[in-house]
Amino acid sequence: MTRTPTPTLPTVVIAGRPNVGKSTLFNRLAGRRSALVADTPGVTRDRKEAIAQLRGRQVRLIDTAGLEESAPETLFGRMRASSEAAVHLADLVLFVVDARAGITPADAHFAAWLRRQDRPVMLVVNKAEGRQGSNAALEAYSLGLGEPIAISAEHGEGLADLMGEIADALPEEAEEEEDGPLVERPLKLAIVGRPNAGKSTLLNRLLGEDRMITGPEPGLTRDSIAVEITDTDGTRIELVDTAGLRKRARIELELEKMSVSASIEALKMAEVVVLTVDAERGVEDQDLQLARLVEREGRACVIALNKWDAAADRDKTRRAVKDRLETSLAQMKGIEVVTLSALTGQGVEKLLPAVRRAHAVWNMRVSTGALNRWFEDALSRHQPPLVEGKRLKLRYVTQAKARPPTFIIFGTRVEMTPEDYQRYLVNSLRETFSLPGTPVRLQFRGSKNPYADQD
Repeated sequence: MTRTPTPTLPTVVIAGRPNVGKSTLFNRLAGRRSALVADTPGVTRDRKEAIAQLRGRQVRLIDTAGLEESAPETLFGRMRASSEAAVHLADLVLFVVDARAGITPADAHFAAWLRRQDRPVMLVVNKAEGRQGSNAALEAYSLGLGEPIAISAEHGEGLADLMGEIADALPEEAEEEEDGPLVERPLKLAIVGRPNAGKSTLLNRLLGEDRMITGPEPGLTRDSIAVEITDTDGTRIELVDTAGLRKRARIELELEKMSVSASIEALKMAEVVVLTVDAERGVEDQDLQLARLVEREGRACVIALNKWDAAADRDKTRRAVKDRLETSLAQMKGIEVVTLSALTGQGVEKLLPAVRRAHAVWNMRVSTGALNRWFEDALSRHQPPLVEGKRLKLRYVTQAKARPPTFIIFGTRVEMTPEDYQRYLVNSLRETFSLPGTPVRLQFRGSKNPYADQD
């Protein structure tokens, strides 16, 4: 599989010290709240990307973690390495400094580093409201990065001028081919799980690069990060890594609440969800809660049983996972479990084929003829029950839609169909039409005929 580059779009990277307002500027330029913003240094840890329209030019924006002097093996050292890697991809770097703090030694240090990178750099002085901001803009000339542009990302001041300057500084726009082939939109895949289950390591393994910051510290990923790849069969897949989802009672900090909200939103936008489970711990209650959330949202699901290389007794672990899923996740019966190690790469090649299979099932449509043949057989094998002394009359069935497969049964008083008979029909549908591991929706529609039940 290969990383899919954004075709012909110039890349604009936003860099600078922590808490100078990079993510606020990113959201302003992107035209939407895409990156998490809080009054806390180091909120952004991984690179965040978005497509933005600036003065008629489409660009790929990248928000980065704050540049800090730290040892490479530390979290902040890994964040800095990720930011430096983004700079090397840039057609233009926006180096942001804080007018309120003035020009700091760290600003001077990183400005000197940027001058050595052979990349166009635009100096942006943020939080430059009022007279103090104007003075800081003048002070910024000392960084040797040309004329500073004073803005206030929070209040929207100076952004029109900044967008114009960015558009003028970008490489010439490549001519578009007329009547080019239509590009199929990518399969949207979200990777979810508890903190420290190995989600970011898995995404890095799928990408073949250290795109996400990883480490032993739980909760490293705070925002939902989307990256596109092309699978070996040519399928384009938009991967979204999400923040770890914990029990609601443990979510205390406002920043973590924002991270969880972003993760749930990414799950809702996905077509297939990979639920990453730690094989050493097995399927825990929180994993089941996440799986049920996936089912409620009507998304296809594959379980990635990660850290398989560290499982002490693989047969026992496999049986325990299977038993737990069968007893506690009946609404996703037949869900595929892929054993792998994101750290070593063992078994990872099996994951995307499983995702494609789940996606195909999620999109499945059954012909009306086959559906009604199944319906007649299902009713003859197990007659509809009596309700209030009268037998329900289920007349015919049709598929309303796919994504997920949704079926409607019509008849008289069908809305009174008991839950156990509904489960029987759903399980029969799964078995007959091979619908494993995807939500199956069954709806009942009918009206009570005032003459039908009279003696």
